[in-house]
Amino acid sequence: MSNEKSVFENLQTLRLMGMCDALQKVLVTPDMAAMPILDVLAFLTCEEIQHKSQKKRERLFKAAKLKQGQACVENIDHLAKRGIDKGYLASLVNCEWVIRNQFLIITGPTGVGKSWIACALANQAIKLNLPVLYKRYGLLMEELDIARKDGSLPKLRSQLSKFKLLILDDWAMAPLSERNRQDLLELIEDRTESGSLIITTQLPISKWHEYIGEPTLADAIMDRIIHRSHRLELHGESMRKLYKTVKEGKV
Repeated sequence: MSNEKSVFENLQTLRLMGMCDALQKVLVTPDMAAMPILDVLAFLTCEEIQHKSQKKRERLFKAAKLKQGQACVENIDHLAKRGIDKGYLASLVNCEWVIRNQFLIITGPTGVGKSWIACALANQAIKLNLPVLYKRYGLLMEELDIARKDGSLPKLRSQLSKFKLLILDDWAMAPLSERNRQDLLELIEDRTESGSLIITTQLPISKWHEYIGEPTLADAIMDRIIHRSHRLELHGESMRKLYKTVKEGKV
């Protein structure tokens, strides 16, 4: 067995695929092959680090299960009159608020891009190697209710806690039972200790207390959310309607 073949097999055995691909580049590029050994090693190790980072981001993206996987902050439509301040949005794009376990509330009527912006910010967090999970609020309430009944609630809560950023899309679109209120309080409590949260909703914050229903739990839930939250209040016409109009050539 040649030394070259042995080296490649060893790299593959060690799962150093970035270095393996980089070494192939070195061997077919005369100028690189002639570099000092330390320069070659520096190149190989840098390529391995980039390879591992890319693979990690791919795993994080797959685990996030984003509704709008293609959403990115560069494509957020600032031209539409939706109440998006570029400076304020820029302060959210660095995801420092995620690292600090803070929340973001995105409110506005249907179609103005709440879910898109949430997913765009989630993709930005993934680029920073932060684990993200997207959940429809109503479905998550159902999952928590089922888990409580079959005894798997601790496992589900443990799974959710592994994600630094949790998106609750379409908040307040489903009625809350007494059990739901308690599950919601525990979920928010877990987030305040170790994770961040994005809430998208059509319901104005002023009506949340009424929606939650039970005054004591409503106070507790809102106190944990409101005082640690950034806010984006969107307005304007539905972006779906606008894009349809543009596509049909009516503007």
